Amino acid sequence: MMTTISMLAIDLAKGSFQVCAIGLDGAVLYNRVLSRTRLTNLLAEQSACVVAMEACATSHYWGRVAQSHGHEVRLVPAVYVKPFVKRQK
Repeated sequence: MMTTISMLAIDLAKGSFQVCAIGLDGAVLYNRVLSRTRLTNLLAEQSACVVAMEACATSHYWGRVAQSHGHEVRLVPAVYVKPFVKRQK
């Protein structure tokens, strides 16, 4: 049985990106670190879904990459992301 991904949550960085895939029922399907090229390949291969990421300097670039592959992009303001940060970053 193949599980459908309804949302990709991406934490952007310079060289590696944390990607969390969420299914239709809200369960976490996987949570892994990807490089720039692997993230580009994932967005190209993945069927259309919602891609959520924190609004920052590079989020607009990655949002355009995701939109070019048919995804719906949602940028989350940093104010709403801050409560979920667990370390002193």
